[in-house]
Amino acid sequence: MSLTKLDIYSVRNIVQDSIKPSSNINLIYGDNGSGKSSIIEAIYILGRAKSFRSTSIKTVINFSENQLTVSAQTQQNNGLNLHLGVQLNPKQISCHINHQLTKKRSDLAHALPLQIIHPKSFELLDAGPQLRREFMDWGVFHDNENFVQNYSNFKVALLQRNALLKSKQVQQIDVWNKEFAYYGTIVNSFREIYLLKFKPIFIEVLNSFFNINNIDLKIFPGWDNSIELHQILNSNLEKDLRYGFTQFGPHRADFLLTIDSRLAKDIVSRGQLKLYVISLKLAQMQLLLNENINQGCFLIDDFSAELDIVNREKLLLYLSKMNCQVFITATQQSEFGDLSKINNYKMFHVEHGNIKSV
Repeated sequence: MSLTKLDIYSVRNIVQDSIKPSSNINLIYGDNGSGKSSIIEAIYILGRAKSFRSTSIKTVINFSENQLTVSAQTQQNNGLNLHLGVQLNPKQISCHINHQLTKKRSDLAHALPLQIIHPKSFELLDAGPQLRREFMDWGVFHDNENFVQNYSNFKVALLQRNALLKSKQVQQIDVWNKEFAYYGTIVNSFREIYLLKFKPIFIEVLNSFFNINNIDLKIFPGWDNSIELHQILNSNLEKDLRYGFTQFGPHRADFLLTIDSRLAKDIVSRGQLKLYVISLKLAQMQLLLNENINQGCFLIDDFSAELDIVNREKLLLYLSKMNCQVFITATQQSEFGDLSKINNYKMFHVEHGNIKSV
């Protein structure tokens, strides 16, 4: 899949504009505040129906409008064309695929798989486990079509169990313990299977930037899985009642990236940490491509903030060889480095919310 035409309406300072991007590399430059990051944000909204820059969609909508719209013509791997569209305002989300309304954000995410690197991306390894669970589950979502329903059933069981714990009503808790344990075990199994596929690809991608030994990537399921999850719930009931929520389960899962059995985030530099995060996200996209799933989009906002010039050129060359559409922003054209080895790319300049092909 690749975007063949992108239309943006009322996303920050882009009032209305369109681009016809390259199916491979798209380089976007402009001064700070020009609107270049808004293009990346618009594509992200098209795939996720939310912004990566703000939790409030109101701040993303152009001040003179009450809603934003992003739409695109896409070409699928099978040669068929698909139209995607998203309209957002502070009260409503409207998603369309081939002009048909869909209520599921997951339909958009499946139609437009995308990964993003931005200045806060290093938090994937440096912050709490929620970001890593979301990262892992994005991969599982695209890897296994049964994940969404089982995860949804697990979340229902978790919410119901927590409600009973808060109200101290334990008469029905065994019913929800069984649901929680059944679907929670399935969710964990999907995650473990995915990580087994993902790990060798991640190590291969990482070696494109530097050679490193004794690296490991393993999942912490959220409980001691040498013991059945149902038994864990029963034996920790008093503790759960005291705190008012479920202490153990897949909702507390994490994955651990270690070097010589020590957490990578504790022993590598900030610059190296960014390379690890970039490699994790590249590996997810590479696994999608290996599995013959729709070609996705890789978004990089503020290229020079993430990497030095040597690693920027390595990354750009790696991306150019993937069967993947890429959008990269920078403040200056020179920040993209040597483009002589890149064959299929387009350059865009953004000024005051206006986009021009260079």
